[in-house]
Amino acid sequence: MDASQVSAEQKEALKTAVAVGNDAKWYVIHIQTGYENKVKQALEQRIKSLGVEDKIFDIVIPMRDVIVIKKGKKAKAIEKVFPGYILIRMILNDDSWLVVRTTEGVTGFVGAGLKPTPISEKEVQAIMKFVQQEQPKFKSKFSVGEAVKITEGPFSDFLGTIEAVDEEKGKVRVLVSIFDRETPVELDFLQLAKL
Repeated sequence: MDASQVSAEQKEALKTAVAVGNDAKWYVIHIQTGYENKVKQALEQRIKSLGVEDKIFDIVIPMRDVIVIKKGKKAKAIEKVFPGYILIRMILNDDSWLVVRTTEGVTGFVGAGLKPTPISEKEVQAIMKFVQQEQPKFKSKFSVGEAVKITEGPFSDFLGTIEAVDEEKGKVRVLVSIFDRETPVELDFLQLAKL
């Protein structure tokens, strides 16, 4: 599944949400982390086979594009925004609750006490906006204050400490000791290695 399918699917879910009316609300279900797609497919299959299409409308796994660094190269990847959670738009009654709750991989609804608590339309729109941001983000494996070794460029083999991380640009500012002074140097994620 590529990111364009994901965001088109998420946009469609939002349009459907408005068309369905006020009875249907968005809920968050907790599932086993790593089984999001499998649980989504199982839910879709059960909804059809048990005939509750008029009660359960949308199932969304919030995902976004990120750029990761693998083996020294930049690569695009799709990241789950909330691993272990799925958004589902449904009219909550005993039948629809049972269909979702008894699906393999679902550990429960998120909510106060035993009753599932819907999330607001505003929260859903904020999540959808976040996952549909245009520019892919860099997934940083570095953090402020961390010691690193510079692997490329004019400061190759120097050691330094990370002063700032800019995930938007995939850059870090590293404090490098030159002539017994700490000098800030801006570098790409690819030019560093953890110690």
